[in-house]
Amino acid sequence: MSRHLSIRPFVALLFATVAAPLASPALRAQSAGVTRLPDSVVARIDRAFTTSGGPDAPGCAVGAARRGETVLTRAYGLANLEYGVPNTPETIFESGSVAKQFTAAAVMLLASEGRLSLDDDVRTLLPEVPDFGKGRTIRIRNLLTHTSGLRDQWGLLQLKGSPPGTQVHSLPMILDLVSRQTSLNFDPGAEYLYSNTGYALAAIIVQRASGMPLARFSAERFFTPLGMTHTAWRDDYTRIVKGRATAYDRDAGVFHTDMPFTNVYGNGGLLTTVGDLLKWNAFLDAPAAAQGGPALVRAMETPMTLTSGRRITYALGLTIRTDDGVREVSHGGSTAGYRTWLARYPGEGVSIAVLCNDGTANPTTLGTVVAAALVSRPARAAIAAAADSGAAMGAAELARYTGLFRASRTQGVLRIGARDGRLITEAPAGFRLTAAGADRFRIAGQGELAYRFADGRVREVLLLGADGDTMRYEPVAAPATTGASTLQAYAGSYWSEELETRVTVAASDSGLVVRRRPAEETQLRPVFADGFSGPDLGTVVFSRDGQGAVVGFGIWAGRVRGVQFVREPGSRPGSGR
Repeated sequence: MSRHLSIRPFVALLFATVAAPLASPALRAQSAGVTRLPDSVVARIDRAFTTSGGPDAPGCAVGAARRGETVLTRAYGLANLEYGVPNTPETIFESGSVAKQFTAAAVMLLASEGRLSLDDDVRTLLPEVPDFGKGRTIRIRNLLTHTSGLRDQWGLLQLKGSPPGTQVHSLPMILDLVSRQTSLNFDPGAEYLYSNTGYALAAIIVQRASGMPLARFSAERFFTPLGMTHTAWRDDYTRIVKGRATAYDRDAGVFHTDMPFTNVYGNGGLLTTVGDLLKWNAFLDAPAAAQGGPALVRAMETPMTLTSGRRITYALGLTIRTDDGVREVSHGGSTAGYRTWLARYPGEGVSIAVLCNDGTANPTTLGTVVAAALVSRPARAAIAAAADSGAAMGAAELARYTGLFRASRTQGVLRIGARDGRLITEAPAGFRLTAAGADRFRIAGQGELAYRFADGRVREVLLLGADGDTMRYEPVAAPATTGASTLQAYAGSYWSEELETRVTVAASDSGLVVRRRPAEETQLRPVFADGFSGPDLGTVVFSRDGQGAVVGFGIWAGRVRGVQFVREPGSRPGSGR
């Protein structure tokens, strides 16, 4: 739910789509709406958006404006597969994380009225949030910039065994989940790590500071004044919404309904149309005083600076990028089978909105096709290819750099191997290293690896990321023999107070298995000594006491780090439990 789409796929993937027959309902719907662009441009956009599943597949709606004038609204595919209802430019979709900017705007409006400050300790309005200790104060600003260190709610619920789709969640449930956490992913402000939890809490903050739910506050202060007549929060998933597209995803080539059955909103959950999103972007271009004026937008578009001094691209519910000298203010979204993207190019006066009910669609890539037609970019200077030393290394020199390394921050693994006299990454697979200086190697698109040695051995490897972040890896031992007798040391019953969840770890000749009621079972694969990984579980790292006995484990799974499970008394091997 509300998963942030932060990786921009290649535009070339667009053109794998297959055009539907001209008489199809999907293409008939394309004639609806506004087209004030040259026919050749519209045809190019149509080719990109035409659904790969043909006339009987879900699709998208797209809208574009230039200097306040709508120049394009089009729709493709079906809003409902069971009844054959086509998407139109007026079809209502769910926004995914595009909604975060609306929550941020509500918080900023309250700040402009003196009812809160972005620098307030969140515990001022949310005393249920734990006190994580000295120097670990979470500010409201941290919630809105994904720098709070709070673990992501959906990741925690996945580990708990009640992810979205298995249970109807609510904002009070998310607050209760947060109240049981005993540690953070990192110190507030030290890192950026996308977390929907911050925006769910922000929705509660709006309610407590304003005296009305975020849904009502947004309607009264933004949606109604701005004429966004088709926009509302999905605060009750059972409410009938006329004109809403059903969301779908594909499994083994077959579409299935994939709707967000949840009452959590603020991090996502905005029901809207491409036309209403263009009105919102027009407001951000020329904000009215009643909605906070230019100061509100300036604050929303100011990227966060970490405690290290590094400035990230994320601001308040918006990502700020400059590409080829063109400034882009945007956000993507994903909730269940909905996929979305909203962008502004303030210097060009251009806005683009893409809303899809096809979980296999990529709205960011689709939107770039529209942007290419509307946004003028300076001629791109030729970029010289990174120089490769060209010389293969000898076996002894290769051995100096190969090995297995683990990031203590994320428990992620970096395995460096050699092939044909060259260094390569085996995990993650497929990256070739090229010399970039003494004990430094370049990884295309990722940054550089810098090796640090002590007494002739690798002490640590630094991944100097292209985004300015640095990830530290340390050498780690390979997994031990994994026969049943060895694995029996891990078997037992484990309890997490933070998740209020019990799991059982069992050992056999086929490996370790984690079992969770009522009937979930996850096979673990050894990764490093005492470290295993499993699908939908992440990396499981077992801990030992001073006598070497296994006493618990922690889980690192993307936006969730270090959730602890403690071995229950009497559940060790030979105890009979």
